[in-house]
Amino acid sequence: MSAHYSHLLPFGATYIAPDRTTFRLWAPTADGVEIVLEQGEAVPMIPESAAHGWFSATLACGAGTAYRYRVQSRTDGSLLVPDPAARAQQGDVHDASLVVDPHAYHWNHADWQGRPWHETVLYELHVGTMGGFAGVEKRLPELARMGFTAIELMPVADFPGARNWGYDGVLPFAPDAAYGTPEDLKSLIDSAHGLGLMVFLDVVYNHFGPDGNYLGSYAAPFFRQDDPTLWGHAIDFREPEVSDFFVQNALYWVHEYRFDGLRIDAAHAICEQDWLIALAQTIRARSTAIAPERQIHLVLEHDGNAAHFLKDNFNAQWNEDGHHVLHTMLTGERNAYYVDYTDRPAEKLARCLAEGFIYQGQSSVFRNGKPRGEPSAGLPPTAFVLFLQNHDQIGNRAFGDRLTTLANPRALQAAQALVLLSPQIPLVFMGEEVDARVPFFYFTSYTDPALAEAVRAGRYREFAASHEFADKKQREDIPDPNDPATFTRSIFSQSAPDNSGLMAALLTIRHTHIIPRLKGASASDAQALGPAAVAARWRMGDGAVLVIMINLDQHPVVISLEGLMRPAGADLLFATDDALKGVARGELEGYSIVVLLEPAP
Repeated sequence: MSAHYSHLLPFGATYIAPDRTTFRLWAPTADGVEIVLEQGEAVPMIPESAAHGWFSATLACGAGTAYRYRVQSRTDGSLLVPDPAARAQQGDVHDASLVVDPHAYHWNHADWQGRPWHETVLYELHVGTMGGFAGVEKRLPELARMGFTAIELMPVADFPGARNWGYDGVLPFAPDAAYGTPEDLKSLIDSAHGLGLMVFLDVVYNHFGPDGNYLGSYAAPFFRQDDPTLWGHAIDFREPEVSDFFVQNALYWVHEYRFDGLRIDAAHAICEQDWLIALAQTIRARSTAIAPERQIHLVLEHDGNAAHFLKDNFNAQWNEDGHHVLHTMLTGERNAYYVDYTDRPAEKLARCLAEGFIYQGQSSVFRNGKPRGEPSAGLPPTAFVLFLQNHDQIGNRAFGDRLTTLANPRALQAAQALVLLSPQIPLVFMGEEVDARVPFFYFTSYTDPALAEAVRAGRYREFAASHEFADKKQREDIPDPNDPATFTRSIFSQSAPDNSGLMAALLTIRHTHIIPRLKGASASDAQALGPAAVAARWRMGDGAVLVIMINLDQHPVVISLEGLMRPAGADLLFATDDALKGVARGELEGYSIVVLLEPAP
């Protein structure tokens, strides 16, 4: 069944017919606005009497028309800018915007309604290192065969240059031209749906990038002057036009591109936290009205472990606590935020498996004793996305190290099994499925030499103070983010060593034994068995009991099965090496995991 989808935006360029497009711009601090077409023709936009700061015009032009706005003010003079709501750009962020016909793409899988959240197995990826939208599309059959049910794209909104993580985006509605066209992105999503894969998009609503954001020059109320952040003045979500700009962006991705879910980046950095609730409620209400059967999922990254968002509005939060304690146990690192997880890590991991967040209001050493987090024990395990690696936790390291270069291989295998077989929602970062050792660096492609140098120098300063880089030569080896080679070195290939067989086997176990029982699952208990060993139990939705025992230390620990599991009747789902034999004699071997399922009584 072929169909067309679009989302009617109340601003930007709205394609009406092949020879008719309406343009609308909020420019409350501009004295006048013109549309400048590619041929140089300038057409005045009319101030709307009923809406302060809005300018509009209808022109005899259609899809593919290149245009910019010329905003004029007594203080800043005349400035030529792209459309902040452009659906596509002719080139980069400083270039002309393009009129797009949102109905141009014919959807082949228009009957796709999504998948339930508890079936989610996420594969996070960077579109650019996979060859753009078309390159990602080619990888989809393989990922589906392995057992992934969803891919998560790092941000694709237009950013400066051709190489960027995407968190420096400045045109939130325009897929970056370096990755492909809007139709290319829709084709990727369409193909994914045909394979039974959901597609999630990472969106950035807490800041704009430093290059190409013109909003402050003609829409000063877009930003708060009283609240500076790491990225400049905070976005002022108290302004109705600002709030609606981002709400419309979310609706646009969900309905025009048919993304199955959004991951809200650094939601803790959004000053008006109540806006997140309004955003989620609007998305869900609008989606229910348009397509009642479609399943839309919303995920937060929130440094505050804000559990209250997960009760009604959001499906899950990234469980950074889970990552941090597992990373500490696997690598022994104690620097930066890992300092909060070095004391009794097994107890902390047990709490993570039983209650979700580790920090639920306790004071944080890394945050100078300030409390962090909210109680999360009453939430289902599926309210937490668990991972060993992601773009931040690899790329924000000085040398982009993956765990394959930092951890004992046997310990890493056990930890991978824990992530993929626990009732929390698993996320895998691209390359983990083949045990990639290729680093994933932080990279940019700024054309402004001063900005490129500022980023390079800032990254150098960030790591120079660390004890790990006392050697000057080592500090000098930190890759320059703006060097094209930094991007090239981050591209992994499907080469040995290859862990895909094990990962596929673990995902088969998850699909067969865990996912069908996840609805209604809850943690029973978890306890530390040793300095790096934990046993956890979950009562699954059908009454069965899932038992996981893991030891991330090289030394075996003595265990008593009493209280951990029933002595008979448990099915072995997975075990590393001879771990089950060790359990039978009352020991949990070093670097091992045992996963058992006790049938419902």
